[in-house]
Amino acid sequence: MTMRRTGPEGLGWIGEGLDRPECVLCTAAGDTYVSHRTGLTRIDAGGRTSHRVFGPSPDWMVNGIAIDRDGSFLVANLGRVGGVWRWSSRGGLVPFVTEIEGTPLPGAANFVGLDGQGRAWISISTRMQPRDRAFNRGREDGFVIRVDGTGAHIAAEGFGFTNEAHVDPSGRFLYVNETYARRLVRFAIGADGTLGRRETVTEFGDGAFPDGFAFDTQGHVWVACVVANRLIRVAPSGAQEIVLDDSDPQLDRAADAAWATERFDRALLNLGEARRLGNLASVAFGGPDLSLIHLGSLAATRIATLRSPVAGVAPHHWDIRPDF
Repeated sequence: MTMRRTGPEGLGWIGEGLDRPECVLCTAAGDTYVSHRTGLTRIDAGGRTSHRVFGPSPDWMVNGIAIDRDGSFLVANLGRVGGVWRWSSRGGLVPFVTEIEGTPLPGAANFVGLDGQGRAWISISTRMQPRDRAFNRGREDGFVIRVDGTGAHIAAEGFGFTNEAHVDPSGRFLYVNETYARRLVRFAIGADGTLGRRETVTEFGDGAFPDGFAFDTQGHVWVACVVANRLIRVAPSGAQEIVLDDSDPQLDRAADAAWATERFDRALLNLGEARRLGNLASVAFGGPDLSLIHLGSLAATRIATLRSPVAGVAPHHWDIRPDF
């Protein structure tokens, strides 16, 4: 199936006054939960927004979020406090994973996701501090943590700025976006949760730096790309199809040139915020039929929505009512 390519003029919008809604989760109840710069935001089915704040910036910069089976949230903190935390309205905020093998996690906990077996997969973008030092090719010191019944373990390392990591619908593979290596990779998952060899699914160019992603029911991966503000559908073969494009060709060329010569920096990344999509960062399928795409970003104050002709796969939290 070939998608119809569109631009930002064809989008819908939900929510108002959001602050860095980088990660988006949708539920069967029609509610949308997004990361807030220093906490969480809920956009209910009627479009009303409510916020929960954890602490001041720069201590907190909430990035990836996940909904656990008990309705609590797992929260990856890119701020000074660092680590991954559990939060619920009843239980408050408690540490989930703040160190690995006796070493405190660096302030680069990017994402946390849960699989069908209840394991958590945490992406740490880099060991470099500040993390901006890893905003280039060749800085491949990111890693992924697996949290299971035996504790927290480094599952794989050597990533070029580890971003979102999700177990695919079959449960057989862990997919990982490497933002500044500009590729989507995957690993076979063993019976004990250990990962096999790395396989490259696809590599990105033309200003596209992969961030968040989601799976559809036809086995494709929908990837949100910062800087280019582009949504790309990746086939199982690795072939790419641009579905949504809000890019600036001049910025794309500048980003590519800076990346190729290891001069890419935050100032260049932030130029993507000037576009209407505000530095596209994540994608989630929602709506009653799971065919309404929701898009998170680094700088927009609303969530963009786009109707898809292909439904998404229901996430593991789909029927859970979070304790918000």
